[in-house]
This record gives sequence, structure tokens and C-alpha cells, in this order.
Amino acid sequence: MQRLNRKHIENSQRYPEKVIQFGSGNFLRAFVDWQIELMNKKAGFDAGVTVIQSTNRGAVDKLNEQEGMFTVYIRGIANGRVIQQHEVVTCVNRGIHVSKQYPLFIKIAQNPDLRFVFSNTTEAGICFKEEPLIEGIPPQTFPGKLTVLLYKRFQHFRGALDKGLIMIPCELIEKNGEVLRETVLKYAEHWELNSDFIDWVHKANTFCNSLVDRIVSGYPKNEIEHFVEQLGYEDQLLTVAEPYYLWVIEGPNWLENELPFRQAGLNILLVDDLTPYRERKVRILNGLHTALTPIGHLFGCRTVRDVMQNETILVYMDRLVHDEIIPMLDLPRDEIRTFVKEVFERFNNPFMDHYLSSIALNSMAKFRTRNLPTLLSYIKRIGRLPKHLVFSFSALIVFYKEGIHVDDSEISQLCRSLWEDGDGSDRHLHHIVHTVLGYKDLWGQDLNDIPELADLTFTYLAMIERKGIKEAIQQIE
Repeated sequence: MQRLNRKHIENSQRYPEKVIQFGSGNFLRAFVDWQIELMNKKAGFDAGVTVIQSTNRGAVDKLNEQEGMFTVYIRGIANGRVIQQHEVVTCVNRGIHVSKQYPLFIKIAQNPDLRFVFSNTTEAGICFKEEPLIEGIPPQTFPGKLTVLLYKRFQHFRGALDKGLIMIPCELIEKNGEVLRETVLKYAEHWELNSDFIDWVHKANTFCNSLVDRIVSGYPKNEIEHFVEQLGYEDQLLTVAEPYYLWVIEGPNWLENELPFRQAGLNILLVDDLTPYRERKVRILNGLHTALTPIGHLFGCRTVRDVMQNETILVYMDRLVHDEIIPMLDLPRDEIRTFVKEVFERFNNPFMDHYLSSIALNSMAKFRTRNLPTLLSYIKRIGRLPKHLVFSFSALIVFYKEGIHVDDSEISQLCRSLWEDGDGSDRHLHHIVHTVLGYKDLWGQDLNDIPELADLTFTYLAMIERKGIKEAIQQIE
């Protein structure tokens, strides 16, 4: 079977390189590149993408082998209807491996057509590292590389204000655009780049906060023969995504004139403040993922869909959402209920194998950002502990007992050592709970100071350990 290339697409064309994209992973390809493709076809965006790979792991080599092309296959349920369709993405012109092709990367700065920078370098990607600026050697971090690119562009075009760029990061951190801008400016100061450049960064460039939402399961290795037969070609970068997607961009109104999402009919929202959308997604969708992962695992579930087929967990999930999460969100109730319905539909996607083991990575840190704010808000507003959230936290501590599907973070190592150094007695379990709750480096505070939290966490943890998850979950009052 022949591999995907431009011979498979009639009238395939190379677009002017208006976009530089830091990251070559499944999400960016099935989210950003997929939408650029639709804007090119439906709204005359006329934008080509240069993909930048900063690490040894990435898809740049395969992208170049396939002449920048790949298939995004959409499968799932939308409004009660089964959706199965695919789009061959042709907007990527080339991929560059920074460490191997640094001169090519630097040369991008001279491109007069360049206008947008998109990125997804994980939550840890937007960071600052003290390192020297050495000609010919790429900085270690994404913001460092971006700073160099901007500085070279500033120099080449002699500070022209119309040659600034629009940065829209997709990393799942709060105020990602603002954080990226401040990190770039920190590098500029650290490297003692001139004040005119810093002034140009402020005046000529735009850094937008953004929120992205789409579940992308990636390469369907267990069904690849079926896909090859259906498509009629091999695609090493084939990626599967759900029908639902949302991109909320916090930026100036004029951005709509440059990014023709409305003309293309895309679900992109340009807003003054994305905070309500972020809270809705993080607290409900991401919060449920983090709360349900340890419980589902202890029930023997492997995927999110397995969880959705378990009636006992569904009852727990319904109470968690409607009794503890929704009341803490300052958004219209009809809007939230619609979003919850969509989330449940997405979780139950019969075509999506979203493994709990992949969601479990850094679960304690995720609980801090996704679930702890709800827990604290509930205590402040209602005056008592949210029992279903506390139960999920207890299950999470038990889940870390195995440590197989988790991570190598300090809290993970701490939990494993706590479980190993004891006999399972009440005293031992109390010690585990108090130590985890008191881990200030993670929580930013001593959670033992919250009245009755340690006692209830211990109660549920002991119940799960001694009676099993199936009986314990039904004991939540």
C-alpha cells in the first residue's frame, strides 16, 4: 500500500508560510492544523505552516517524508448522531528539527509573510532557564527559542512595527499568553538585548491567552489495518479525534480580520475574558477526569468509556457534578447543564479509547489545579466538606499505592514510600493522610489545617482499603 503524499490530493498546493508551530504532536495536528486547513479551504486564509520540533521525540521526520500531509479522522457522537469523517491536512509545508537545523530555524525570522505562532509544549514548556545566549546554539526552552526568533526578526526588519507576530499558545496553563510574554521579556533582560527590541516586543507583537478543548486519542494502532483499507493509503501520522472542539481566544477585536474563523464556520470564540470558559472546562471536564481516574482504575476500568458503562460510578459522578462542582461555578445554569451533557456524551464516545493510565500522569498536581479550587470554594460557601470530592482524593492516595500508572514526581515517590513503610493499621493510614495533606510544596498550604478534612480522608481511605472500592463508594452519605 502506498504512503500518503501529495499525489493523493487533487490540486494540492503549498501555501505561503504564515504560521510557525512549536510542537508536532497529535493534538496540534488534529486541532490547530485541522482548523487552518478548513480556513484555507473555506475562507481563503492561504496559510502554510512550518512545524518546529525542539526535542528528540516528535513527528517532524515523518511529516517531511509525507510532504507535510496527514489525516485527521473524526469519530464520535454529536447531538446524538454518529459522526465518522476524515480530512487530509495539507497546510503543513515542512518540519524543522531545531537542534539539527538551527540555521533553517533562524532564517524563518526573515520571512515577511510570517504572522502567527502557535504552540503546545505541555504545561511545563513555558518556562525560564538561566542559560547563556550563544550564537549558533539553540536555547533549551521554547520561550528562549521564540525570543531569539523575535530578536532576529527585529534586527532583519529594523524594528518595523508591521512585522510583529501574533502568539497564541495552547498550553494548558492559566493566562498562557501573558506568561509567555513575560518569559520572553525575562529572556530579553537576561541576555541584555537592547531596549529598542523590548519596546518592539510590546508595541509590535500580540500575545493572546487561549483555551483549547478537544479529546485527541492519536494514532489508532489497534485498528490501523481497518483505517488503511478504508482510506486506501498508509499514513504514519493518522490521528483520531472527537467531533467536539472549542478554541477560546482572549484577544483584540481586530484579530478576527486576520484569522478568518467566522467565515470558515469554526467553533472559535474571540472574547475579552476567557476565565469563565476556563473554569467551566477545568472544573467540570478536567476535574471529572482527575476525580474518576483512580476510582475507575480501582473498579478495574481501563478507559473513560468503561467508567461510563459502570452504573455505580455514574451515580457517584452525577452527584459529584450536580451537588459539588456546578454550584461552585458562577455561570448561567442552563449553559453549564448543556456543557455537562456534552461532556457526558464525549466521555461515552464509542470510538474513543481514552485510557485512564494516560490521564493518570501527574494526578496529584492535576488534583491541585482542577479539583482543589472546587473543594475550597465548597467549604467556604457551604460550610462543610464536599464528600464526593474528598472520596476521590482518598481513592487517589490508594491509587498511588501501586505507582505503576502514575509518574516519577516527588509526590508519587513520597506516596509509594509511605505505603511501603507501614502495616496498614489505623496509625499507618493516618500517617499517610497527614503527610500527603501536609505536602506544602504541592498544595501551597497545609491542608491538615482544613477542619475535618484529614479525618474524612482517612475514613474513606480506610474503607477503600479494607472493604474495597465497590462497597466504599456506596457508603458516601
